[in-house]
Amino acid sequence: MSILLTVGVLVLIFVSVIMGLLVLMQRSKDGGAGAAMGGGMAEATFGAETNTVLTKATIRAAIIFFVLAFILYLGYIHDYHHSSAGATAPEFATPATAPALPATTAPVTPVPAVPAPTPAQ
Repeated sequence: MSILLTVGVLVLIFVSVIMGLLVLMQRSKDGGAGAAMGGGMAEATFGAETNTVLTKATIRAAIIFFVLAFILYLGYIHDYHHSSAGATAPEFATPATAPALPATTAPVTPVPAVPAPTPAQ
């Protein structure tokens, strides 16, 4: 199960990077980073409908990201509960005990509490 979770995490990282790049490629209303970082290249690649294609791809990537994150969350919960269900504490050999020392306790006498001095007025 842990191999599947590791592969899922790697896919989640890949989807995260793709989604970040898709967001950066989009052209904002005021130009923004999309125009500075190749907005014209994306338009040449996808044609005149660049915003529609990039928007749909970003929405799909976001849906994949959230669904995959939720599935991985459930997988880690399942893995945690099933790995700790049958686990027991390791057993250690108990060391030989030394003979107990005789109890020589002196009676405790209470110390009277000294009242705190009151400030002069």
